[in-house]
Amino acid sequence: MCAIAGVLHGEGSAEVLIRSLTHRGPDGVRVEALAHGSLAHARLSIIDLEGGWQPLHAAGSTVVGNGEIYNYLELSRDHDLSQALTTGSDFEPLLHLYAQEGPAAFSRLRGMFAFCLVGGDGRTWLVRDGFGIKPLYLLEHEGAVLFASEPRAFLEAGLLPRAADPGVARDLVNLNYTLGQAAIFPGLIRMAPGEVIEVTPEGLVRHAPLTALPSLRAASGGDEAALIARLDAVLEDSVAVHQRSDVPYGLFLSGGIDSAAIASLMARLSSRPVSAFTCGFDVPGARDERTQAERLARALNLDWHEVTFTEADFWRLLPKVAWALDDPTADYATLPTYRLAEAARDSLTVVLTGEGGDELFGGYGRYRRALRPGWLGGRAADPRPADAEVLARWRAASVPPPGLTRLQQAQWRDIATWLPNDLLLKLDRCLMANGLEGRTPFLDPEVAAFAFPLADRFKVRGRYGKWLLRRWLEGVCPASDPWARKQGFTVPVEAWISPRASEIAERIGRLSAVQQVCAPEAIARAFAPGGSAAWPLLFYAVWSQIHLAGASPEDALRDCVGTL
Repeated sequence: MCAIAGVLHGEGSAEVLIRSLTHRGPDGVRVEALAHGSLAHARLSIIDLEGGWQPLHAAGSTVVGNGEIYNYLELSRDHDLSQALTTGSDFEPLLHLYAQEGPAAFSRLRGMFAFCLVGGDGRTWLVRDGFGIKPLYLLEHEGAVLFASEPRAFLEAGLLPRAADPGVARDLVNLNYTLGQAAIFPGLIRMAPGEVIEVTPEGLVRHAPLTALPSLRAASGGDEAALIARLDAVLEDSVAVHQRSDVPYGLFLSGGIDSAAIASLMARLSSRPVSAFTCGFDVPGARDERTQAERLARALNLDWHEVTFTEADFWRLLPKVAWALDDPTADYATLPTYRLAEAARDSLTVVLTGEGGDELFGGYGRYRRALRPGWLGGRAADPRPADAEVLARWRAASVPPPGLTRLQQAQWRDIATWLPNDLLLKLDRCLMANGLEGRTPFLDPEVAAFAFPLADRFKVRGRYGKWLLRRWLEGVCPASDPWARKQGFTVPVEAWISPRASEIAERIGRLSAVQQVCAPEAIARAFAPGGSAAWPLLFYAVWSQIHLAGASPEDALRDCVGTL
């Protein structure tokens, strides 16, 4: 995992862009000039520590990439490339395949990636993986196309005004994430998941995207025992390729069944105890998953590490998280994710996580509600923002293809919106700020091809979501207690904010960025006892002071909260 940047069909060096992204690639930076532009790469060494440096050249083409191509060994074997390879890099087989097949090679990739490929045929490509696990941003500037792994590259180079689109900011405070390709900074393009763009002297040409989900439209059935056996094989294969690494790896372990599934398979595949990290909260009455995680860790013989999150951590990490999330999400789960990354970075470089299990196997309670008739409390799985315009934008950004079941439609909407723009964004920024690579075995093309077409009854049955995954897990790891009532994951932000609520409301109410998205009376209501929107407004206020006003993280917190 790394940072990439470039200038295409224009003047100037990508060095000015990459210099602000070295937290993503602390092992070194390389910059190369092109005939009409420049490419740059900041490396976090994961595979082929000595030979995998980029820009990488082979078969007449050049690539800079962020992420991992997990099936690089299979691509080399199946296409008889071993004699042509000069490195062990997971990106080199792509260059040889491109020489043989052109852009058709992109659909063969199994992994998480965002890359720029300059072909020996004179064509230049920008490509993002189908789930949108890895980010990429574009800016058209003075006739050139510039790209980078994070928006801060353009901000700190003085190429992008420090201003926020009020509509996108309203999406953030209402949904906790933003929608579509229009980034919060006007003029900046956030490449869509799976997008394939050809960069020509005349401009951007969008080609057919890479699809994360299978093309099957109808839900598939089958014998449950046979499906469980197939699920075991599919998940084991995904975890096995996601463990490919030349550096230490482990996992983030919650008390839920998604991380339990990953942990069970990592323990099965490993000859030594797997390192696992769990976060809990030092607040009376807070939902805490450490007890269940410890029980599972003992059953699987994991090398388990308990991480406590305190009120002091909340105020210390809030500005750090706001700095890391230059493309913002106000999901409070960013806080424990960052804290876990801090704890794991001294012993690990790669971390596997359970993102995607709910979306692919039907885990959320809102999916079950969507399947109930109205007289039993059923309702659509849509979000419920206070702003009707935000809901309209969300619906416009999440129109599923025809032929899906009602459950598949809800899954599709989450995979198109919330997953890339909240969950995966959170994982990317919070881990990369700490020099860690995050990997998501559920978000794999082979897993998706198995899970998404499953008949609804294998996903939701009675009061249970993820039915088939639970049935498999009860046989693989009974200690995971897969039929236990789901606790949900909450961070007690209100308990930490409420003693300072009135002062915070007064302070952030003076900020022009907050005034653009929230009326004074709405700010007062949010921070009143029982208010539900205090956290997203506080986050956005701190974020705006850092990324719009140019304040340091410490000063931004002081501006919004006062002296702690």
